[in-house]
Amino acid sequence: MPSVLTIEAPCKINLHLRVLGRREDGFHDLESLFLALSWGDTLTFEVKSGEGGCEVLMDRALPPGGNLVEKAVGAFREATGFNRSLRIRLVKRLPLGAGLGGGSSDAAAVLRALAVLGGIAVDAEALNKMALGLGSDVPFFLGTGAAFVSGRGGFLEPVEPPGGIWIVLVKPGFSSSTPEAFALLDRVRSGAGRAETGPSKEDLVRALGEGPETWPFTNDFLPLFIEHGPPEEGAVYSRLMGDFKRLGAAFAGLSGSGSTCFGVFKEKEAAERAEKALRSPWNLVKTTFPLRIEKSGIKI
Repeated sequence: MPSVLTIEAPCKINLHLRVLGRREDGFHDLESLFLALSWGDTLTFEVKSGEGGCEVLMDRALPPGGNLVEKAVGAFREATGFNRSLRIRLVKRLPLGAGLGGGSSDAAAVLRALAVLGGIAVDAEALNKMALGLGSDVPFFLGTGAAFVSGRGGFLEPVEPPGGIWIVLVKPGFSSSTPEAFALLDRVRSGAGRAETGPSKEDLVRALGEGPETWPFTNDFLPLFIEHGPPEEGAVYSRLMGDFKRLGAAFAGLSGSGSTCFGVFKEKEAAERAEKALRSPWNLVKTTFPLRIEKSGIKI
């Protein structure tokens, strides 16, 4: 068993996101298409002498509760009995409140890494249970390149990720709170119940294999923020959608409950031109592409 292990924690975007209704447990049922991208955080794990203890070193400060690394270590210890002392170095590239799943991806990386470092065979069901206990998006990051996601996020059906596309991510100068976004959605819907029927799972998955200019994907939060959110933020989302269209994106959308918007381009050169044009007015701009993952999971 290795004593030092470095692992990447990629981000994701929601190509499609519909919120169907509020559950009795307080969560919401969703239908979404998740796509992992080749950009994210890096975690290095070092097993130390002795038992217990976990030192997490980060290259930048996060607010209290801003990352799930220590919680994931605790969940893994409780479920498996793993008790070795750890030092974890986290290079944090993914911003908070961005809809990119950075904290969830870090948590999944912890679960995957500790199974290797501890030489512990954890079956998929147990690992998924640990992951879902840490957050709705965490199970996806256990090793799926693209997936149709349903329930509160724990039901994953891997799908073939689209190829030949480039993604330009833009995070404006504000973050988005997931609890506040869902609360706003509930208030606006005012007890109207579940969302109207949209494209079926089969139609969504079929569309994913076609050109992005034909995608029927939507995100329930984008019109919500534009019509009912803070006016200055709604204006930013509207402007970004227009910017992507003007710069030649075949598709544009919002990831998660914000605040990152993305444009999908069919040519790398067009994506790079768009990144250059968008770099000045916006806070964070990054060109990336879908991460292809083996069926056995992300290679460590």
